[in-house]
Amino acid sequence: MGAGHAHEGERPRASERVSTILSVIVGVIVFLTAMGAAAVWPDDFSSWGSLDSQADGTRWVTATMETVADDGSGTAVINGEESSGTHVLLPIGDPTIVLEPGDVIRALELQTGELGFSDFERGMPMLWLFIAYVVLVIAVAWWRGLGALLGLVIAFGVVMFFTVPALFDGGNALVIGLVTGAGALFALLYLAHGPNARTTTAYLGTLAGLAVTAGLALWAVDSSKLLGFWSEDGAHLELFNRGVSLTGVVVCGIVLAGLGVLNDVTVTQASAVWELGSARPDLGWWQLFSRGMRIGRDHIASTVYTIAFAYVGAALPTLMFVSLYGNGVGYTLTTQDIAEEVVRTLVGSIGLVLAVPLTTLIGAFVVTSDRPRREPVEPVLPESM
Repeated sequence: MGAGHAHEGERPRASERVSTILSVIVGVIVFLTAMGAAAVWPDDFSSWGSLDSQADGTRWVTATMETVADDGSGTAVINGEESSGTHVLLPIGDPTIVLEPGDVIRALELQTGELGFSDFERGMPMLWLFIAYVVLVIAVAWWRGLGALLGLVIAFGVVMFFTVPALFDGGNALVIGLVTGAGALFALLYLAHGPNARTTTAYLGTLAGLAVTAGLALWAVDSSKLLGFWSEDGAHLELFNRGVSLTGVVVCGIVLAGLGVLNDVTVTQASAVWELGSARPDLGWWQLFSRGMRIGRDHIASTVYTIAFAYVGAALPTLMFVSLYGNGVGYTLTTQDIAEEVVRTLVGSIGLVLAVPLTTLIGAFVVTSDRPRREPVEPVLPESM
């Protein structure tokens, strides 16, 4: 982290003393994160791919449709095994799924050689979309975009290779969520924005919001009796009896769901405080905090309804289905499947709202630390003729 005082027109930098303090705080957080990870580290990673292991001689394959009948049956060729000839695809039985010759599908090959339809293969379209996304991010954001993408890869790696196995292993869901959040945010923020005091300010503010979110999530899930098995995936986990605490999965999911929005808000607030400090080096920490919060209030207002509509979009099919029963709005919002989304929205929004003033306050202290107070310069008016 750079040290020294800023001159007028320059971006303010933290002093050496403040940089050292921030580094120590981050070091303590990293140490606690590592200790938490060790405490809930999974002993068994065998859950990964366990349902793909077919003991009865069946296997999952990718196939290309050749012919399709009216009932959804037809013939297909297994990709990579064209020399073995065509295989019969059993009738699907779902009129909403319409196959056409040339469609690439995911199917279960039975011992008889027949295929049972599972899903469409979407790998290539999604791969091209991902490539376009990566190219645009790097083209527009340059090295910061590349750093953000690398941080995203690391964050998803943490979720897939630590969070998921740890939940299957029965670890404490709250600790798992906090460790995942702290570790993923560390990679995301410092790779995207660099190791400096402004990034550390955003990191500390995000962690503060994350801690509030975690505490509220634990209380809300328990008091609201959110059981977690009403969703299709939750029911599948319960069916396969993996020893997973579904309420713990709900808690961990609520903690992780707000990371992206929290990160966006805190980075923006930290940048706003730094720019204000650069433009007005005469401002004290309270004035800087007050002016930064003017920006923060607008950001809170816009982000809160962004979160709400994001969850409404995700839960729209469920809302449509529940509305068919004709129950009142109050009853609908408190049903198990809708209540999870409502609680997730409210808890995430509370953490977001509190993260803004906390980040702004930290940034104001860091920007104004160890610099002499400069009084505003009064404009010199020309003498009257």
